[in-house]
Amino acid sequence: MSAEHEDGPKPSAAPGRRSAASAMAAAATTWLGALNPDQLRLALDDSPLNPDAEAERLRWFYTPTDHGGLALSAQGPAQQRLAMQLVATGLSEAGYATVATVLGLENVLDQVEGWRTDWGRERGRDPGLYWLRVFGRPGGPVWAWRFGGHHISLNNLVAAGRLVSTTPCFIGADPARTALLGGSLLPLGGIEAEARALAAALTRKQLSAALLHQSAVSDIVSGNRPQVGDGDTMIHMQDLWRGRFDDPALARLVDAIDRRAEDASGYTDEDHTRVAITFPPRGISARDLTEDQRRGLRRLLSRYTGRAPGDLAAAYDAHFAVDGALDAVHFGWAGSLEPGQAHYYRIHGPRILVEYDNTQRQANHAHSVWRDPVSDFGLDVLAQHRAQTLH
Repeated sequence: MSAEHEDGPKPSAAPGRRSAASAMAAAATTWLGALNPDQLRLALDDSPLNPDAEAERLRWFYTPTDHGGLALSAQGPAQQRLAMQLVATGLSEAGYATVATVLGLENVLDQVEGWRTDWGRERGRDPGLYWLRVFGRPGGPVWAWRFGGHHISLNNLVAAGRLVSTTPCFIGADPARTALLGGSLLPLGGIEAEARALAAALTRKQLSAALLHQSAVSDIVSGNRPQVGDGDTMIHMQDLWRGRFDDPALARLVDAIDRRAEDASGYTDEDHTRVAITFPPRGISARDLTEDQRRGLRRLLSRYTGRAPGDLAAAYDAHFAVDGALDAVHFGWAGSLEPGQAHYYRIHGPRILVEYDNTQRQANHAHSVWRDPVSDFGLDVLAQHRAQTLH
């Protein structure tokens, strides 16, 4: 097996990275040009090569906290349209539709919670509180942009005219399923059903190898760390915000949410260690799957890499279809196999980490993330760029 198969698609080699970067630069330039000076101070930061700007770029969230940048609510309608055009350049058509749906779910969640949640803001569940920020000059040697708010975090780095990183890429949904007239809305239903079908297709022996724990952990394990490390355990909710709350009532609320989640999972410190991120990965190796099961794993992977712009998503699909490309990838499951019950799954290989949990709010609150353990935020590419600059 070649090194390329072991490592995954090379950031600089995958087709479409130059055209995607060009579209991003054009959209970012247009959006920034439509802002007034006060808005621009929030929207534009220094290049990722600046240590202070880079430290801020690596701070990412999926909670309803200030993600940093210029909020949609602080923009006029025409500016918002330009902002969303930039967001769309980083996603496939299906990826953009999913992100737009998650923004709209804030209105549904507000009703679910009785219009009472505030998180120290005028409105706690607010589709206007999604922030966009550009780092560096679009089209320059190294620049980046991010978009995030509750249950959304998109992070993109461009270097030498190529899109070199699209991760971490987080999409959540609360509620994960809600009634519509004549149907249901399940923004992440496909990636849940696909994974359950794969787990259900395992033999008893295979499922034993895949099982990380009998109960589901209450959140994704990698959390909002800038990099994934060996032995990482779940970050508790108190540490998933931009700082701690000064308001004692909000601090107590976060403590209570975390306590309820932990009580529901039944996890102890030992349990959290059992489902920690490890290198090499835990779970069943794709080497030990049948061809039908391997096809199911590839389909599931494509639901995550398919968030990327079309040519990039196709490159990932082509990579994992090559003989041997899946062999270092592992699939792990925790919790129930029954629909509507709490569960968690993980796909982990040298250049891929996928996590999904649906445990909170009686298994009606889902989190999903796609990461690259080697190149989240394009950190490996930036390191190479700095090394070349020094020489």
